[in-house]
Amino acid sequence: MSTLNVPPVLTTPRDDAATLYRAFKGLGCDTSLVINILAHRDATQRALIIHEYNTIYSSDLFKRLTSELTGKLETAVLLWMHDLPGRDAIIVKQALTPGTLNIEAANEVICSRTPSQIQVFKQHYHAKFGVYLEHDIERQTSGDHKKLLLAYVSVPRSEGREVNHQMTQDDAKALYKAGEKKFGTDEKVFIRIFSERSAAHLAVVNLAYYNMYGKYLKKVVKSETSGHFKHALLTILQCSENPAKYFAKVLHKAMKGLGTNDSTLIRVIVTRTEIDMQYIKGEYLKKYKKTLNNAVHSETSGNYRTFLLSLLGPNQ
Repeated sequence: MSTLNVPPVLTTPRDDAATLYRAFKGLGCDTSLVINILAHRDATQRALIIHEYNTIYSSDLFKRLTSELTGKLETAVLLWMHDLPGRDAIIVKQALTPGTLNIEAANEVICSRTPSQIQVFKQHYHAKFGVYLEHDIERQTSGDHKKLLLAYVSVPRSEGREVNHQMTQDDAKALYKAGEKKFGTDEKVFIRIFSERSAAHLAVVNLAYYNMYGKYLKKVVKSETSGHFKHALLTILQCSENPAKYFAKVLHKAMKGLGTNDSTLIRVIVTRTEIDMQYIKGEYLKKYKKTLNNAVHSETSGNYRTFLLSLLGPNQ
């Protein structure tokens, strides 16, 4: 469920392009006008605006935005201007590049996406960067974590809700044998089940495990694994049950304590606005007794704040 507040009386992409051009003209940029348009247009509309702008003014809108905006606002707006798979490709490429290496961000995007989203973003990744996603995973990750990610991006999983209950019982037993029951952990079993099973299936495995052994898989993963491997498994597990709850947690963590992790804040708000932001806001309020809008409002300022709050939509 998108939170995007698309205006009822639609201006044409051509009108929007002309308004943006005026906003950039002269000294300084009319930033609030830029935000007012771009934060209220969906992916299709944004693509048309980019096309119209580039055609009418023989100028690249991305380059223009880069030269007119600065700092966190620039980062957020530029990311927003891409379509979903293009955005995922950019985030993961940056996360898997030495110098800007951010394995948690790569885990978050890869392990929270549906199989069809992964397939499309892999194509965008290759088209944009001339290198396969698998190649970058191979180079920048290691050990069991690498094996899990490589399997996760290549195994076609069902996206349906139907589940074979006998198989979920078998998987729960296999995970018990590979983890709690043995000295050390058989990571191969965790990799196989977590990368090959559908989200619906994994969610039921988690319940089956609890019914058989009195513990949820989250606890098991935390005690049996570590590092990036643990983080990836937990992301897959939590997103199989409730992606909105997972992202509410990620956002809360980004704003907790001193200072704000703006790159996480931008990444999650921009990438989930057109997917499930309404649900994330609901989960945030339920868990932290504060609206997500209020939390973002108190952690940000200026045009950057205005832009993020525009994406979040009404404060409820």
